[in-house]
Amino acid sequence: MTPTAPLDRRQRRRQETIEQVLDVAVAVMTEQGVAGLTLGEVARRMGIRSPSLYGYFDGKHALYDALFERGWRALQRAIEPAAAGQDADPLTALRSGTALLVRWAVEHPAYSALMFWRPVPGFVPSARAYAPAVELDAVSRDLITGLRDAGVIAADVDVDRAYRAWTAVIGGVISQQLSNAPGEPFESGSFTAVLPDVMDMWLAHHRREPSTS
Repeated sequence: MTPTAPLDRRQRRRQETIEQVLDVAVAVMTEQGVAGLTLGEVARRMGIRSPSLYGYFDGKHALYDALFERGWRALQRAIEPAAAGQDADPLTALRSGTALLVRWAVEHPAYSALMFWRPVPGFVPSARAYAPAVELDAVSRDLITGLRDAGVIAADVDVDRAYRAWTAVIGGVISQQLSNAPGEPFESGSFTAVLPDVMDMWLAHHRREPSTS
């Protein structure tokens, strides 16, 4: 037995406990809203005393930070199948990737509220927690650049503006679904069902020649 073996086991147990805390925290946020999360409620559900959680998280904002990062990492994994094919067929990648993103968002409402809106006064994600969001942002911008380079959208499209328009319309679908028809399945949701129409409108707009007036 090497001297580091016991330490490895402790690290593994610690990580398992952290994952359990995060799972319970998501359950609390799902039931009581993101702002309703408390360390006391997490501890109660885990059957431990609240001070025990401070061995894993410095406070509630540290817990939010870990959840923020976890959510973005999960979203990255969810859209990987579409991102893998963006070089070969950027339009198919855009459509499938957008559908995967919206599906994940509406199926994980607690994460979505924390990641996409500002439900917790004073909470600002750390650079580490925000890193996967930045990575996904870069992938999405590259995809729109690929659409332009492939001639799917106009050659003189402002990629940054087009990207911001895409996030606005997709964010609108997610927000409308979660706000007005929560719990409906992605395929037949009142607002997610019109996602193909929204994407077609975005594409049609960016295929037009810019106005000279």
